[in-house]
Formats: sequence, structure tokens, C-alpha cells
Amino acid sequence: MTTRPEDDTGLQGPPLPDPLNDPLPGQHASPWFRSGTPQGDAGGGRQGMAPVEGTVPPTPPAYGGPQAPQGSPSEWYDPEGYRRDWYGSQQAPAPPAAPSPAPSPAPSPVAAPADETLGLRTADTRRIVAEPYERAEPVTGGRAERRRAAKGRGGRRPAPPAGHATAPSAPMSRMEARRAAKAAKDSPAVVASRAVGEIFISLGVLMLLFVTYQLWWTNIRAEQIAGQEKNKIQEEWAKGAGKPGVFAPGQGFAIMHIPKLDVVVPIAEGISNEKVLDRGMLGHYGEGKLKTAMPEDKQGNFAVAGHRNTHGEPFRYVNKLTPGDPIVVETRDAYYTYEMTSVLPSTVPSNISVIEPIPVGSGFTKPGRYITLTTCTPEFTSTYRLIVWGKMVDERPRSEGKPKALVG
Repeated sequence: MTTRPEDDTGLQGPPLPDPLNDPLPGQHASPWFRSGTPQGDAGGGRQGMAPVEGTVPPTPPAYGGPQAPQGSPSEWYDPEGYRRDWYGSQQAPAPPAAPSPAPSPAPSPVAAPADETLGLRTADTRRIVAEPYERAEPVTGGRAERRRAAKGRGGRRPAPPAGHATAPSAPMSRMEARRAAKAAKDSPAVVASRAVGEIFISLGVLMLLFVTYQLWWTNIRAEQIAGQEKNKIQEEWAKGAGKPGVFAPGQGFAIMHIPKLDVVVPIAEGISNEKVLDRGMLGHYGEGKLKTAMPEDKQGNFAVAGHRNTHGEPFRYVNKLTPGDPIVVETRDAYYTYEMTSVLPSTVPSNISVIEPIPVGSGFTKPGRYITLTTCTPEFTSTYRLIVWGKMVDERPRSEGKPKALVG
């Protein structure tokens, strides 16, 4: 057996221990064995280390994943084990890495200090729920005062105000219930005012609808009917019908042209609103005391009437005619051309002298072949009548073509 150099003096010392059991420099041996050889061993033989008396082996902790080796003053751990070169050159342990500075956390909003007891937390939660009714006064002082305050409340919600809607009201007597029901009903004045307001609103809507009907729809409908009647008259002429003579009320027999006003409208017998005027046509005064001459008569006054507003309004701008403006009446056999001579701005509806054979106020002094146009004035009313007169200046058979007034 090989001995250490220091034992060469001849003294017999203990044998060298196994190098596998030697600890690394600066580390301690296992706690399960003594660090030295018993002093009383004189046999010189190699003996193992005895366990240290009173030492209890540590209980291994529960596995929590891989962990880094931890040094202990009484425990040695070697991750390399038998692979370590025990007789090689020893290296000083590397200095521990400098700890990296931890990032400073972002400042978080300062939260209100929470109550420290469960009772206070419960009371606070209920207080938050009860805030719509009554906000409890904050408790000031230390922990003892807060506990006493919470204990005094007993965790109950503060009572809501007496006048709150959710508080049950005391039952009313029958008399009080009748008074409350009577007070809830509207008074007769309120009911009457509502009824009057609804009536006025209804009347306003009806008036608006009526105005729309009169000013817009009647014109559209009358123009359609007048156009159909004009086409019907022209078709009868093409067939050889519609000979001059006595025509039935509402029957069309001629067409009037006013080039200056761009008016082309049929003429029917009679001045009935329903049969003639409201249908967009001109009406010939040909009945009773108001009977006037026809265009083909050798003398007389051919008088017609028409609407100035609504229902086609063929005479809407008749007041713009000036002396010399042509007015042409087209019949089955000829074209009769008149020139406008004078106007009567306003007269009463009962003044029938304006349609006599020699119209009064026209300036004519002897019999002739005249024409009279009558309509309402002012516009959108029927209070007075506007009268326009003219005299015949040309008669042209249809076989000779249209007159100059319609060609130019």
C-alpha cells in the first residue's frame, strides 16, 4: 500500500483514503460520513467512515421541475460525477454573473385602500349598491372604529328615503282613491281644447288637399279631356260630320286658336260648368236669353266663356292681348279670323249687355261680325268678369288652307 510522503518518517499512520471520496477544494464532505479517522484506530487498517450520530437524512422535496444546483454548507453536489478529472489541474470557480437590473414596472394608478376586514368589504359592496338611495358617511379613524361601525350596521343596507318610488306606499282609503282617480282625469277645458285643436288640424289638412286638387289636379284632368274632345271633333270633320246647325249642350263644334297665348282649345255648346267649362273647353252662349250668333252668321256677336284659373285655365293670360292680336275660330268648313279691338277690365257678372249683337262698352256703333271673350277676374276668384272684344277681318274656306295668322 502506498503511503503519503509525510508518513515516510517511519511512523505508521492511517492509510490514504479513496480519492473518489475526497471533496473538492473549498467544499465540505457529505454529512453522512465523518470528516476524519477515529483517533482510537490503531490497527492501521483501512476503515470506512461511520455515520455521524444524531444526523437525520433530509426528506427530498417534491419534484418541481429542473432546478439549478444549490450549494449548502452541509451538502455537496457534483453534476459531473465520475466524469470529473480528479487529478487534473484545478480551475478557480468562475465569479458569479452580475445580476441584470430588473426593468422598473410602469407606475400603476393608485387604488383606493381596501378595507382590511371581510365585514367591512361586505358592507362596502352593499353600500355601493345602495348609493342611489343614500350614500353612507365614510368612517374615519383606525381599524377598531371601522370594525365597530361595520358591526353596528350589521351588514344591512341603509334604509331608502321615505319618498322614493320603490318604497311601498301606505294603502289609501276608498275616498282617497276616488279623489286620486278624479284628479288623474283631464278637465273638461282640456278635453275641449284638444277637440278644437284636432278639428283645426283636420280642417287645415282638408284645405291643403282641396287647394292641391284645385290648382294642380283639375288642370291635368281638364287638359286631358279637352285634348280628347279636340281629337274627336277633327275626326268627325274628316268623316264629313258636324255640319253647321243646332248643337246639343256639351257638344263640341269648333276650335279656337290664340297664337299669342299659345292656346288651342275646343268650343262646345253651352256654358255649363259640369258639361263644358270644368272639362277644359270654351262654352258658347247659345241658350235662352244669352243666345248669341255663330261664326258663320253674316252679322252678330259670337260670345264664348272660359275659366281663367283651374280646370285647364284656357283664358289664364287673356288680359295680355293687345289691339290687333289675331283670334282664329276653326270650324268644319272655314277659318274665321278676328282681331282684338278693346277690353273691359272688370264688370259685374250680371252685365249681359257685353254679349249683345252690338256690345255695350266695346266701341262698336253698328251691327257687324264681332267676337266676345268672357272670364273671371281677379285671378282665383269669380267676383267680377273680364271682357275682351274683337271684330272679324278674314273668312277663309278650309279648302284654301290655313290663314296667315296660323301659318306665320
